[in-house]
Amino acid sequence: MRFLVTGAGGLIGANVALTFDSRGHDVIALDHFDVGRRENLADFRGTIHSGDIRNFHFDSLGRFDGIFHQAAITDTTVMDEKLMMSVNVDAFVRILEYADRSGCPKVVYASSAATYGKGAPPNREDQPPQPANIYAVSKVEMEKAARVFSDVHPTVKTVGLRYFNVYGPLEFHKKSAASMIYQLYRQIAAGKSPRLFKWGDQYRDFIYVKDVVEANRKAFEFPGNGVFNVGTGRGTSFNQVIAVINKVLGSTRLTDYFDNPYGFYQDATCADTERGETILGWKAGHTPEEGIIDYIGWLRSRDAAPARV
Repeated sequence: MRFLVTGAGGLIGANVALTFDSRGHDVIALDHFDVGRRENLADFRGTIHSGDIRNFHFDSLGRFDGIFHQAAITDTTVMDEKLMMSVNVDAFVRILEYADRSGCPKVVYASSAATYGKGAPPNREDQPPQPANIYAVSKVEMEKAARVFSDVHPTVKTVGLRYFNVYGPLEFHKKSAASMIYQLYRQIAAGKSPRLFKWGDQYRDFIYVKDVVEANRKAFEFPGNGVFNVGTGRGTSFNQVIAVINKVLGSTRLTDYFDNPYGFYQDATCADTERGETILGWKAGHTPEEGIIDYIGWLRSRDAAPARV
């Protein structure tokens, strides 16, 4: 099959593009490469295009069997509402229109657990959205746009995936925005004490990127429209993450706890996964512990490998 992956230089986009490419599909990768990194696609065999989804000439690419739309501004500190809506919502509508015009029957797009805001976990898809920042508002608007578009253009099916806390290979480029799992691993591997807000019992629904890729595959195969959570259904505390990392690395570093300066900080995230399991037919294949162990293995092998020239 022939697929387009937008945001292909990012964590999720790169893993989606590389996985479908390795499975023998004809994959076209598109990224602006301002945040995402071309190096993430070093092993990609398909065609790579550099461009801005707000003005890219999609018609030049022809028809696809499916579009995996991962491109977006994901930085929650961006306060430019006009820019956020232009990239995350208006450009998404352009892609939907292109899908309809070119005969592409399915668009799978990245939504976010941020749509729940501080809604009490576990979060269900039928919860009213409570977006707490412009980024989250843009994701709510994306979901609205997809519903309206599919109603008017029933030949284009849309599936939105509300990603919870994604981690895994190829997130180096995210730097301070990389997952806490990556950041805590780096601290401990460097012989430093891991640092957490007091007292480390805050928890997240950490979902391994390999499982996120499979959620995208299931969403493509799903014959209808909808929005689904992508999480494990388990909350894992930061203390538990450190315990797993310490065990794998054989470390005994004590945690350095410090006061949380942020009044808006979210203490807990957790997905209700029943709808995804029963309707989409998808369930996370890794527990948080299994995912962390697998990821650390990848990171250690990457650290030991000679640099590419």
